[in-house]
Amino acid sequence: MPKIIDIKQIMEKLPHRYPFILVDRVLDYEEGKWIKALKNVTMNEPFFQGHFPGEPIMPGVLQVEAMAQAGGILAMLEGADSEKLAFFMTIDKCKFRKPVVPGDQVIFEVEVTANRRGIVQTHAKASVDGEVVSEADLKCAIVDKDKA
Repeated sequence: MPKIIDIKQIMEKLPHRYPFILVDRVLDYEEGKWIKALKNVTMNEPFFQGHFPGEPIMPGVLQVEAMAQAGGILAMLEGADSEKLAFFMTIDKCKFRKPVVPGDQVIFEVEVTANRRGIVQTHAKASVDGEVVSEADLKCAIVDKDKA
């Protein structure tokens, strides 16, 4: 049975708030291994005002940020420690394959590839209608809030 996490629970795991929280729901996960999450992209997104007028496209950097947020949620599930934060560290092998536009529902799949001494490495991909639109290898550090 899928393990769903709603937006209220996501906001307990991540410090992000509007307009920068980019994950609407977690559809399923296996703690410490993988997560599947979604974002409903609407014309109401603030970035569409300038990216681009008359041709709205979700910025690639925000797709990567959304994948990182999904990975951060997964990292924060492990041990459920509310005194920790996941800090985005690196992006490698990033590719953008197709534009993301209003009306798309983006599915983020993030898989842990390594987890050593508070450094979590992942492979992440974003898909729309079953087609990969972007992917990257991401890394984050798990740190104490009081040391951030």
